[in-house]
Order: sequence, then C-alpha cells, then structure tokens
Amino acid sequence: MIHIAETVGFGSVENFIDATEQNHLAALMNGFLAAQDRVRFGDERRTSIHEIPGHTAEQAMAVYEPAGRIEIPNIADEAEKLLRHAFDRARPALARVMPSITTCRPWTYVEYGPGQHITSHLDGIATDPLAWPRQIAGISVVITSAEAGGAFFVETASSDQLWNTQPADATGHGYADGMWLAHDGADNSATWFQQMPRTRWSVDPAPGTALLYGSQLTHGTLPVVQGRAAKFISWLTAEPDTATPHRR
Repeated sequence: MIHIAETVGFGSVENFIDATEQNHLAALMNGFLAAQDRVRFGDERRTSIHEIPGHTAEQAMAVYEPAGRIEIPNIADEAEKLLRHAFDRARPALARVMPSITTCRPWTYVEYGPGQHITSHLDGIATDPLAWPRQIAGISVVITSAEAGGAFFVETASSDQLWNTQPADATGHGYADGMWLAHDGADNSATWFQQMPRTRWSVDPAPGTALLYGSQLTHGTLPVVQGRAAKFISWLTAEPDTATPHRR
C-alpha cells in the first residue's frame, strides 16, 4: 500500500557504496568518457532523460539544465551491476522509510561543471498514476563532490496549487486512504510552479551516500561554483503484486 508520506519524504543511506566502490565507479566512467569523447554526452548531446509534454527534447533540456551537463543513461554493465548490488544491500534501510519500494530502475550517470545545475521540479508517480509500476522516489549517489557549490536541495510547499486530485477508491488502486496526486507540469516550464511559494532545504552529502527524495517532492541542485560533481541517479518503484492488497 503506497502512502503519500513516501512520495513526499526524503532520507539518506550512508555508505550506500564504500570508498573502493566509489573509486572503481569513478575509474569506469572516466575511462568511458575518455574513450568515447565526453562532448558527445555534454555540449553535443541533443537528448535528455527529462521530458515535458508538448516540448521538444532541446526545450526540455533548456528548462531542466539551462547550462547543460553530462548525461549517460546507459552505463557500463559492470557499473550497473555494482549499483544494483548496492541497492539490494540497502533494501532493509530503504524499507524502513519507503516500504513500498520493490525495484530500482537502470542507473544514469550525470556530471556538472561550473555554472551547471538542475532546476526545481518533481518527477511524478507515473504518466497514469493508476497504472503500474509507480515511482516512489528518486535516488542520487555522489561519486565526486564539487570543490564549491553543487549542493542538492528539496523544496517543501503547502500550496494547494501543487495538488491535483485524490484517486477514487484509493485502496483499490494500491494507495492508502488520504492519497493526493501532484499537478502535472510541476517544473519551470509552468508559470504557476515558478510563482508557487516554497521552502528550500539544501544538503551536501558525503560521497557514497544515497539520497532519497519522493516522487512528489520538488528537488534540484545548486550551480557548481568550482570543480565538478559526478553522481549516479535512478528511480525506485513499486510493483502491484506487493503494493496492492489481495482481494477475494
């Protein structure tokens, strides 16, 4: 049963990966970028994991990453395997704060240089929140911290503008009573979202720490001031066989 608290919550798993694993992942990605020419995944990239209905990929990139970033959605099998093992190892800790989580989607590598950042947005549960699977939270694991800037933040808000509807027969659809679904288009492409009052909470986690942020929680990063920030991100989902009550 999915509770709204999971989708607006945030938390952390310290030592999600250890120092040896961090160094190995950094070496894998640095080697890949050196061999493949990093500009293909940075300045020359014309696709994005972010989408905005009615917008082109380049328009979505301008909203979400106005100064660009490196983005690699299909990482090496060795890196994917290591991160999947880390997810399995962290399941008990994840289950305490977000018990509906069953699966981790494939990981994406992102890297930010000076001036680069991700603007405020929320990910949403699903295009159709009554379909499966459903995103419960995002997860971010820092491999290399910037020398200055680049902090991750979440933003809380009490505004009614953020919330769209409550699902009819919530429990029949795998949601706990009292579930609310966030308004579509909660990003900087929408004037209502830009103008909505929010309170920002910033954090600069130690490398190897996993940050969890609910799928209905606004989040982003501050611009890097000096150095580069490298991290892996993914999304944690719920499947119907564990989230939906059995009915006879």
